[in-house]
Amino acid sequence: MANYLNDNEDLLYYFDKGIDWNPLIEVTERGFTDEDGPADTKEALEIYRDIAEMVGKFCADEIAPRAEAIDRKGVHLGDDGEAVMCDELGEIFSQIKDLDLHWMTIPRELGGMNAPLLLYFINSEIMARADVSVMAHHGFHGGMAMAMLVFSIREGSTTFENNRIVETRFRKQLEEIASGEAWGCMDITEPDAGSDMARLRAVGEQDEDGNWFVTGQKIFITSGHGKYHFVIARTEKNADENDPFAGLGGLSFFLVPTYEEDEHGKRTRIVTLDRVEEKLGHHGSCTAALSFDRAPAQLIGKRGEGFKYMLTLMNNARVGVGFECVGLCEAAYRLAKAYAEERPSMGKTIDRHEMIADYLEEMQTDVQGLRALAMRAGWEEEMAQKLELLVEKGSSNEDDKVAARRRIKKHKARSRRVTPLLKYLGAEKAVEMSRRCVQIHGGNGYMQEYGAEKLLRDAMVMPIYEGTSQIQALMAMKDTLMGVMKAPQEFAKKAAQARWRARTSRDPLERRVAKINVTSSQAVQHLLRRTATDKVKSLSGKPVSSWADSFLKQWDPKRDFSYAMLHAERLTQILADEAIAEVLLDQAKAHPERREVLERWLDRAEARDRGLLDQILNTGEGLLRRLARKNGEDVDAATPAAAE
Repeated sequence: MANYLNDNEDLLYYFDKGIDWNPLIEVTERGFTDEDGPADTKEALEIYRDIAEMVGKFCADEIAPRAEAIDRKGVHLGDDGEAVMCDELGEIFSQIKDLDLHWMTIPRELGGMNAPLLLYFINSEIMARADVSVMAHHGFHGGMAMAMLVFSIREGSTTFENNRIVETRFRKQLEEIASGEAWGCMDITEPDAGSDMARLRAVGEQDEDGNWFVTGQKIFITSGHGKYHFVIARTEKNADENDPFAGLGGLSFFLVPTYEEDEHGKRTRIVTLDRVEEKLGHHGSCTAALSFDRAPAQLIGKRGEGFKYMLTLMNNARVGVGFECVGLCEAAYRLAKAYAEERPSMGKTIDRHEMIADYLEEMQTDVQGLRALAMRAGWEEEMAQKLELLVEKGSSNEDDKVAARRRIKKHKARSRRVTPLLKYLGAEKAVEMSRRCVQIHGGNGYMQEYGAEKLLRDAMVMPIYEGTSQIQALMAMKDTLMGVMKAPQEFAKKAAQARWRARTSRDPLERRVAKINVTSSQAVQHLLRRTATDKVKSLSGKPVSSWADSFLKQWDPKRDFSYAMLHAERLTQILADEAIAEVLLDQAKAHPERREVLERWLDRAEARDRGLLDQILNTGEGLLRRLARKNGEDVDAATPAAAE
């Protein structure tokens, strides 16, 4: 029988060798203090492997055969104002409920399996390989239940005894979601506010009795037909309409139930489901628009903390989308490979033609590189979050807390570095690889019966939802440049070390990885020099006494980083190649069989990154001058390097 775990040698590598399970399981099992839990890491891993094998078989046997019907029938808005899933979706989620998969990450004392979030992500990849729309909807069950628990712990409304949860604020809702009776979702986007969250206009209001209500419209809400919605809404007025970031401090976070049901299952709507969108792909995932009219709401945390709570959801969601993209890429690679191995042309199957063989090897290499980055991102993010929760609610030993906080800082920094790279590259590769799958199929790829065109349609949303590719690139660029500005000596030290390793390392693969490090540092240095030059030019006409404060503190992201913003995607591609090369090098040092994967990755990345660096160094001036003229700016001031 088919099994989407056991047929994947690269994925099995992470279970057996590629993940540092010990610290993750230790923090998840809270020191193996639970009598009902595993006794050690070995036993825990056996349980996780059993779960993943069960999911692998379920996805291959039950989801994949229904994917075509789900794509054809989808979800629609019924006459009663409720979303209606096709029978195939209903059957799958009934089976998922019976398998208790929604309970996977919930702590054992609340009735869950207490599995790591990383296992949940691995299962998400497996499920996405079968059908991304099923995976997306499934993610809004257990994921939202776990979010309720995390939010409750952070705001202090969860109580502990002997390191175990006794009670938590949203227990009823959590159990309802984890049991499969309901699900949750997050509501951010509005008709006039997508990536620009400072423009959000949904309002949270409090009456004289302290009750909260939310009013406004939200659109493009994935699984928006769910019962429990995390809604971000404005509770404070924007102090400065000209400040693009001032509005973020006025946002608060709410849990809003959108309907009620009586004992007979009769539903009464609190929030109106305006429409179910008709989309290019992801037809099994309901994308909804909703209207809130003084809907009763529960404030999470404190007023004005909405952006902070939203980031927790978004970080996990972006890692989840990264794994979803890996699953789709795996599906595209396997479908293309299977077709090429059977399609004869000019005396041999097309997989033995040089160009097609090159395509397939690049697809295989990209999947393995993306998976390596996804595993690193998921591991770092989970370690940071779980250690943080333990510090807040666990040991009172101050020395332990200090040590844990140092670890948390490192994990957060690494997660912050790789998460936007994963979301960016995973989304872009999902589109690229699914399109290549269509091309390898030729005319058949354009026909619905072969399934290749479905993968391309499903992939097209990846660079858009949960933060566009361009937003990810801007985040990666800003964090990288600001990090260097805050610690220039550390950057210079690492750049020098990379140059030294590129010349002297005994390992030829380590020398090649170091050369990518050098390419990355050259790109960053150039963007920093250009940014600094622009900033100095902008000080012309200002009193000399104000220069220091302006240069060190007063940075306008829209103005001062214009050249870096132009090249943000190119820099992000280099940074992603660098991060993947580093992860694969770590693997190759520990497990020699991984050297071949790293070598294939470097064969592609080295030339690619040299080309990207050349574009960063030598293009963009003309465009910036033309943009400056359109904006009515002084061309010399806008592009001071143009005369160099």
